[in-house]
Amino acid sequence: MLAMDMDFARARRFMRDGQLTPNGVTDPLLLGAMDTLARELFLPPEMRHRSYADEGVPLGEGRVMLAPMVLARLLQMALPQPGERALVLASGTGYGAAVLARMGLKVLGIEAEPGLVAAAQHAVDFALDANRPVIEQGDPAMGAPAGAPFQLILIEGAVEHVSPALFAQLAEGGRLVTIRREPGRMGRGVLYRRAGGAVSAIEGLDAAGPVLAAFALSPGFVL
Repeated sequence: MLAMDMDFARARRFMRDGQLTPNGVTDPLLLGAMDTLARELFLPPEMRHRSYADEGVPLGEGRVMLAPMVLARLLQMALPQPGERALVLASGTGYGAAVLARMGLKVLGIEAEPGLVAAAQHAVDFALDANRPVIEQGDPAMGAPAGAPFQLILIEGAVEHVSPALFAQLAEGGRLVTIRREPGRMGRGVLYRRAGGAVSAIEGLDAAGPVLAAFALSPGFVL
């Protein structure tokens, strides 16, 4: 089916009712954001027919947009609140950043690939009328120290390693969510929380997603 022939509003309802709510996504603010945000605008035209499929979708540049359920479950772990400052790393074409912005957060996205940065800036201009996220080119592994601290950090993909420098960019009580990949194990959603100067971690859902180059371990690195 051609993207132009699809009823995207109907597809969004099917995504909510067939993927999100049956898998425990209950946050009304999050559901409302994903139910009204035009996900198709954040995909290349040739991929828009897959906008609401229960799978990751290729973005080009070797990158993948996370499946809707995976992104929603990650964000629900973090309990985003309107007015919070959020940082989205490896923000791709900007969909995760736009969801948080639609939820009322102030969002900065950092993406390394210039083509994806341009696509994200174009998409948020069309998808959001107000409170648009700011998308900048940079090294996701470095975060945005000049803008810290953040109440929420989303790494929009899988990681093998998160540097202490990123945890230092969390505010007291701040949360970082991502997919953690360890040798021989399936990826798991993980919530890190900073409290009293220390960082704790809680694992959640099984989650598929390719390891982001910025967060891959160097050969020979030992944890």
